[in-house]
Amino acid sequence: MATDIADIRKNSKLLINEIPYNVDDAEFMKPGKGRAIYRFKLRNLQDGSTFERTFHSGEKVDEVSVTSQEMQYLYNQDQHYVFMNTETFEQTLLEESILGNKKNFLKDGTLVNVLLMGEKALDVTLPNFVELKVVESAVSNKTDTVTNQAKMVVLETGVNLGVPTFIKEGDILKIDTRSGAYVERITAKK
Repeated sequence: MATDIADIRKNSKLLINEIPYNVDDAEFMKPGKGRAIYRFKLRNLQDGSTFERTFHSGEKVDEVSVTSQEMQYLYNQDQHYVFMNTETFEQTLLEESILGNKKNFLKDGTLVNVLLMGEKALDVTLPNFVELKVVESAVSNKTDTVTNQAKMVVLETGVNLGVPTFIKEGDILKIDTRSGAYVERITAKK
């Protein structure tokens, strides 16, 4: 659907050369002479790359209709991740490339929002925080707690993460999925 460039705002979805983009930032400039200029920072919804593009007033662009659907992560199989629609219980396979690093924070039963263009999944939005169990940790010395150091642990999803030295195997940690950083220890191993 062709839309006038003046109607495009931040978070609009555009289709350029058959590729869907999100408008991450929109800037309007009116020079002294000539037509108004619209500068957009666009993010490719298929591979996550970004670039800036300039349009002039009067130009038309194709706006894309996208929907967001709540789904539950079930399991992964080879390079595919299986999600279930929480309303219809239909299962959907998503390629690992759509998830990117987000796969490091998925455990069975996690509820996510999947951005869809028609039937095609474009992006997955994780909850801001997840709780993951430490399955492997190096042993700490008593002197390790004196200084502000970090050690590497392995979480139940297989991801390596830097955490404070007092964290032990079996602890449940709260992790920020946006930054991939340790937030706090929820429960300690008894």
